[in-house]
Amino acid sequence: NIQLAGPRSRSWPAHTRRIVPRPAPPMDKYTKIRVVGKGAFGAAVLVQARNRPSEQFIVKEVDMSRLSAREREEAKKEIKLLASFNHPNIVRYRDSFLERNQLHIVMDYAEGGDLHGLLQRTADAKQRLPEDLVLDYFVQLCLAMKDVHDRKVLHRDIKSQNIFLTQNRKVVKLGDFGIARMLNSTVELARTACGTPYYMSPEICDNKPYNDKSDVWSMGCLLYELASLKCPFDARDMRGLVVKILRGAFPPLPHCYSAELSQLIARCLARDPHRRPSVNELLALPLIRRRIERFLTEQEAASEFAHTMIHRNPNRNKQHPAMGELIRAPPTPAPRE
Repeated sequence: NIQLAGPRSRSWPAHTRRIVPRPAPPMDKYTKIRVVGKGAFGAAVLVQARNRPSEQFIVKEVDMSRLSAREREEAKKEIKLLASFNHPNIVRYRDSFLERNQLHIVMDYAEGGDLHGLLQRTADAKQRLPEDLVLDYFVQLCLAMKDVHDRKVLHRDIKSQNIFLTQNRKVVKLGDFGIARMLNSTVELARTACGTPYYMSPEICDNKPYNDKSDVWSMGCLLYELASLKCPFDARDMRGLVVKILRGAFPPLPHCYSAELSQLIARCLARDPHRRPSVNELLALPLIRRRIERFLTEQEAASEFAHTMIHRNPNRNKQHPAMGELIRAPPTPAPRE
């Protein structure tokens, strides 16, 4: 496709015109491989870069014509939010563009699939995930959620389908911020009920305001699922599920897991959100803290914790002197494979 650039009047000499190729549509940079998911307003497509076939990405296609004005603004906010993240445990945003009234959001592709698929395969094989792997996955989720909450954002839809696996299933990445919410202040309470029913917190079930502690509840549900291969709360219908969540009782973990792990889950699944730890408090727990060095270099650890733990809430710093030690003298990272 070509177009004539320059004056269009026939009174101009022909030599003053020049032929300029039209820019190719942005989506032409990619070759579609297959559709990997569909939603109410669009689809997720696996693509590869035409000039670098070894590089694969996920393109979220959103039909803007089906969105209300408010939903279009929410889509723009999501893009701005995604672009702000640069964390090793959060799926990386690459690009976005509008083409034929379709919004395209280009994200990194996680070649290991999602955590939900891994748990299903493990259950089908009648196996269990080793506790070390369970904790490694949870620590990485905590690090990702720390970055999210430090930006005054609630994820609101933490579940195994939104946790993706890379690097031979050793690294997990948090994705799908489609219903994330920017908060005006860290302690502000949201009132919009979102999320997946099995991971809903009691305060959401009870139609009460909620904050970052609701994400921590969902993280506790996911941690339980990693160990038991099933959700802590299940029922035949929504009403029965809500009743079980509000009661807060769940079956014990299999005997092959430690009491420390059970206690960690119990803390995350405290019915009263005030009794639940924040993500920063989770990262200060000895069970979690001693594993951080496996995923962060000394420089990354200093950067990760200094801005939050030093000046964000001084009173909370005093409660966790061990985290202060981590900031001042991070442990030597384990060799990376």
